[in-house]
Amino acid sequence: MAIKRRINPTEGHTALKRWMIAYEQDPSEVLPRPVLAMAVRYSLEELASRAEGNSVEVRVPPFGVTQCIAGPRHTRGTPPNVIELPAEIWLTLVSGKISWEAALATGKVTASGLRADLSAQLPLV
Repeated sequence: MAIKRRINPTEGHTALKRWMIAYEQDPSEVLPRPVLAMAVRYSLEELASRAEGNSVEVRVPPFGVTQCIAGPRHTRGTPPNVIELPAEIWLTLVSGKISWEAALATGKVTASGLRADLSAQLPLV
């Protein structure tokens, strides 16, 4: 079953591309919050559409959350497989600027559970 998109794919891709260009020019540059939010939300939707499922929850506070990867469905309380990370790390993973292992090594990524590994799904672009 395809996910229900809330972000227009063209606008989301444009926001992600804008973030990637800004990151290439100056990694410390901070984009306007609406652009960052759209890039994160679009990429979370893209992950959910490419790796459909409900066994892993990916959280990028305060911008969004999604469930992905086929496996046992979770219905109540805190899911057993949770990944939480800041927007900047998420977008560097999505764009291939950093590997899953390198992101974990930063100490800014929390990944709990046996299925909490996105190395096979990333990068998205």
